[in-house]
Amino acid sequence: MTNRSILAASGRTSSGRTASGRPASGRNVELIVFAVLVAGLTVAPLMVYPILLMKVLCFALFACAFNLLIGYGGLLSFGHAMFFGFAAYVSGYTIKAWGFPTELGILAGAAVAAVLGLVAGSIAIRRQGIYFAMVTLALAQMVFFFCLQAPFTGGEDGIQAIPRRPIFGVIDISRDIVLFYVVLAIFAAGFLIIWRTIHSPFGQVLKAIRENEARAISLGYAVDRFKLMAFVLSATLSGLAGATKAVVFQLASLTDVTWQMSGEVVLMTLVGGMGTVFGPIVGAAVIVVMQNTFTGFGEWVLVAQGCIFVLTVLLFRRGIVGEIVALAQRRRGDEDAAPPPVAELADKQPPSDRGGVRASAAAGPSEASAPVSS
Repeated sequence: MTNRSILAASGRTSSGRTASGRPASGRNVELIVFAVLVAGLTVAPLMVYPILLMKVLCFALFACAFNLLIGYGGLLSFGHAMFFGFAAYVSGYTIKAWGFPTELGILAGAAVAAVLGLVAGSIAIRRQGIYFAMVTLALAQMVFFFCLQAPFTGGEDGIQAIPRRPIFGVIDISRDIVLFYVVLAIFAAGFLIIWRTIHSPFGQVLKAIRENEARAISLGYAVDRFKLMAFVLSATLSGLAGATKAVVFQLASLTDVTWQMSGEVVLMTLVGGMGTVFGPIVGAAVIVVMQNTFTGFGEWVLVAQGCIFVLTVLLFRRGIVGEIVALAQRRRGDEDAAPPPVAELADKQPPSDRGGVRASAAAGPSEASAPVSS
């Protein structure tokens, strides 16, 4: 496919702006914000319990992986816990029973999650909307009962006392403070993979499928293949998060593979801001800190989570980060939101296409918005 087809599918213009006229310079801002975030996290263990920080990072990566699927692909999965939890079991078992090094155990969990994602995705993408969500939920329940009955998972007890072997045989992760920086590096790598995917041509086509699948098909894109690739990548990174969590807590249990875990990652993404880069990180931090703070209230934590979910859906549909971005855009005024002048578009077009651009502008807004055929 040509670059013009990608632009047409994603709603972007050749001037580097989106269809709404907003410049595409936000990538640098996102990288700066991420660099500041990582810099702040490097000193955070001096003030916050490292185990809590590592839990936030694991769930933040899980939520970011889920957001890649729902926020940018428009695919709602109610079964992402099967990748998160099953990878934890694989990682824990290979490290404890087979004597794998910690790094290989984590990679094994992510690899198995990728294979599971390929199988589940191949089945689920045959359906759309609520049917897609129900298929993922059904598959996740099958994985849950497998983990409950399989002999190597330990049943309701799970896999306990997973050893923390040195990373690469050199880095001693028996101390929480050292393990924290390893988890931070894993989170940063996973986040950057997602960020690069979002801003790649693949990511632009994925957004186009979310906005108008029929148009993407008409432009010649293999929509099911793009969906499957996004599903597998999301499953792999979810598995990476689950495998890392198993090492942090030295435990892989049924809690990680239940449907409630799938619901939690949906809640984290919605609270932080679906379809935003940093929203899942904020949402994961809010939910994990809330659970840790009110852990003494037992089951009432679930009631609080339900209330947060309802309030988010009713009052803050964009999520925390989404509302902040929307407020910043409103303050920026109508000038930045205005589409670029037609003359600017004409200058960016090849000489053979300029006449078509001017003719489209003269024909009126409805005709000018139609994609130019290559």
